[in-house]
Amino acid sequence: MTELSIRQSIIDHCRGMNASGLNQGTSGNISVRFGDRMLITPSGIPYETMQPDMIASLPVAGNGDYDGPKKPSVEWPFHLDIMKARPDVGAVVHTHSTYATILAMAGKPIPACHYMIAAFGGPDVRIADYARYGTKALSDSVLRAMEGRSACLMANHGMIATGATLEKAMWAAVELETLSKQYYHTLLIGGPMILPDEEIVGVLQGFATYGLQDGKTGGKAA
Repeated sequence: MTELSIRQSIIDHCRGMNASGLNQGTSGNISVRFGDRMLITPSGIPYETMQPDMIASLPVAGNGDYDGPKKPSVEWPFHLDIMKARPDVGAVVHTHSTYATILAMAGKPIPACHYMIAAFGGPDVRIADYARYGTKALSDSVLRAMEGRSACLMANHGMIATGATLEKAMWAAVELETLSKQYYHTLLIGGPMILPDEEIVGVLQGFATYGLQDGKTGGKAA
């Protein structure tokens, strides 16, 4: 993809996550790795009026210097630190989605209440300790919570989901909000049954080959 098409895709996904209810207003932000730089939504600009040239560009190896007519999102520090620490991450989606944020406000990490927890790398989704938005302390907390994981909740704040591409990161954000909603509702009726760690290990192994075909023809469809 060209840089322009990525910039437009960021805007399209921002508008999409608000239209779907995954986010509200300008509280969320999205970043995408582009070569040795990070493209990220600007601070405080309504998605409806955002234009591709407003997307800020920061060197991944830098310390916050940016190119662009608008300042990057105030949350740029954790976006940049994730990109630095995790070469596997190509995009970061941050939202204040309702159910993930409820759990984060209540201090409730998500356990293995459903096998799809494995989509985030392990038997739980952790909560990053609270720190004020835009601070190094928040970045440090997020990186700890995401060790061995592709997503986390953020205490009294929201959620972060990552992926190799923006499409995969957005899928993960939707899946995390769905799982948060399901877990929240099970808590209202006595709580879920929790799957054992060995089951999640098996699911992770299954995910590694999900969708792969052996190239043979003429076999029966599963």
